[in-house]
Amino acid sequence: MKFPTRYVIVILTFICTCVCYVERVGFSIAYTVAADAAGVNQSSKGTILSTFYYGYACSQVPGGWAAQRIGGRRVLLLSFVLWSLTCALIPLDPNQVTTLVIARLLVGVAQGFIFPSIHTVLAQWVPPHERSRSVSLTTSGMYLGAALGMLVLPSLVKFRGPQSVFLVEATLGAMWSLLWFTYSSDPPRSEHPKATAAGFGETLLPIKATQKMKVENGLYPVKNSKIPWKKIILSFPVWAIVVNNFTFHYALYVLMNWLPTYFELGLQLSLQDMGSYKMMPYFNMFIFSNIGGVIADHLITRRILSVTKTRKVLNTIGFIVASIALVALPLFRTAGGVVFCSSVALGFLALGRAGFAVNHMDIAPRYAGIVMGVSNTAGTLAGIIGVDLTGRLLEAAKTAHSDLSSPDSWRTVFFIPGLLCALSSIVFLLFSTGERIFD
Repeated sequence: MKFPTRYVIVILTFICTCVCYVERVGFSIAYTVAADAAGVNQSSKGTILSTFYYGYACSQVPGGWAAQRIGGRRVLLLSFVLWSLTCALIPLDPNQVTTLVIARLLVGVAQGFIFPSIHTVLAQWVPPHERSRSVSLTTSGMYLGAALGMLVLPSLVKFRGPQSVFLVEATLGAMWSLLWFTYSSDPPRSEHPKATAAGFGETLLPIKATQKMKVENGLYPVKNSKIPWKKIILSFPVWAIVVNNFTFHYALYVLMNWLPTYFELGLQLSLQDMGSYKMMPYFNMFIFSNIGGVIADHLITRRILSVTKTRKVLNTIGFIVASIALVALPLFRTAGGVVFCSSVALGFLALGRAGFAVNHMDIAPRYAGIVMGVSNTAGTLAGIIGVDLTGRLLEAAKTAHSDLSSPDSWRTVFFIPGLLCALSSIVFLLFSTGERIFD
């Protein structure tokens, strides 16, 4: 039997997110080592680590617009080539602050186009009854990439130096770009005879001039391509997604960027000596993300729960359990305890993505990239705020407690995302829907 093309697309987007997060984790690991060796303080480290998210925030909505207009497939390839070239050409020197800031901004801008493009591509290729597990598999690549990065890259830095991480990331980016250029395509109309009714397929592709002529001649109808910006911005279900996206990424980015520092300074442990321990939180996200997708599609296709109830149940369970784990995290003073607690927190946050993250395609399949761009802008702001704020909190705690090995220095760092998880789950319960609200 022929392997369906949409499965190839989903697998390639899974690899895409995996490589992206190898890059993000890789930079935090390599820069932390280089910055500590150069005597850079925690506040300055937080500023550099958060620079990526300024560029990332600027390109989210433009990324959704570009994917809507010229196609997510093309935008995805261009963005990957840009950030890969940046990694290959820029030296990792903590003393060259201006160069690092410009480089991280460029990488952030380039990667900001990726997720809106992915959601546009998946909305074109994946039928509604496969969306939960397809999106969950694609986004789980982020966590597998983070896990692999945490497992392999500290040793690479130890033996080959921080700059070697950039070269590995650039190579991975080039390899994926070649795969995507070779095997990706837009869905032909013949594969989706019920595209309009199902809410995917050619009806979601950019409208070309030749298509407009056919519409005028009455050969076949195509929906108006005007983007309903006002309706999107004023929609409560969209804001429910936005709030939860912000919280998810606040917790994820704080742990991703500062967990290495917590192990090194808070617990006095070396990442190189922790073995496979350090990858477990992200590997757990990979597992739970796919579990959430399978459960969601099962509940919906078997008609056990409606789409709306399915999204709300999984989102609530994921965020509430994560909230408890985040608040409890600084109480653990051993590597095993911290790994367990952070694994629970990140794992259940990933489970919650079967709620809010897939909801883009439920409410607006045609404009999934646009809605994703809007909500991911909020998620990126969470990275800017959370990563930089954490650096400032730790610098203040260091002044108050003289060192960062005290659990009191870290309590506020983890309490903030824990509280946000509880509040955002309430917002999603009140305002979200699984019904299609945008044509």
